[in-house]
Amino acid sequence: MKPQVNIAAVVDVIGALSESTLLNGNLCLIDDSAYDSTGQGTPELCTVVRPGQVVQWSAIALDVQTPVEIKSITFLGADGSPAGEITPSSESAELGRDVWSGVVPAYMPRGVPQRYRVEFQMYEGAASVAHIDSASLTCL
Repeated sequence: MKPQVNIAAVVDVIGALSESTLLNGNLCLIDDSAYDSTGQGTPELCTVVRPGQVVQWSAIALDVQTPVEIKSITFLGADGSPAGEITPSSESAELGRDVWSGVVPAYMPRGVPQRYRVEFQMYEGAASVAHIDSASLTCL
């Protein structure tokens, strides 16, 4: 087992702001899990993890001149309502909000996709915040 799984969110900021959506090819989620994650390259990425593994999310702008940051990551309950939010670590605060990380808890149910919402900040202002809630982690 790798001690860390990296999830990269590649955002077409110009496309997302122009179309007011992270869908339509404006967001690509990929991971380097050693297991069979599904939905690679889509907003529906389901990353397969193990208890105790560190999961690190990174935001990358497709166009290097257009900034994007992860504003928040919130895990969702079965009904889609927020169940728990990850707060940035001190390392994340020092790096900006490009990188967030957390540890897969031992109590996470096995084999059940745990959906989460990732909120991205692109430039400034209310219209520059967008989120997806279609990605998930599945614990083996």
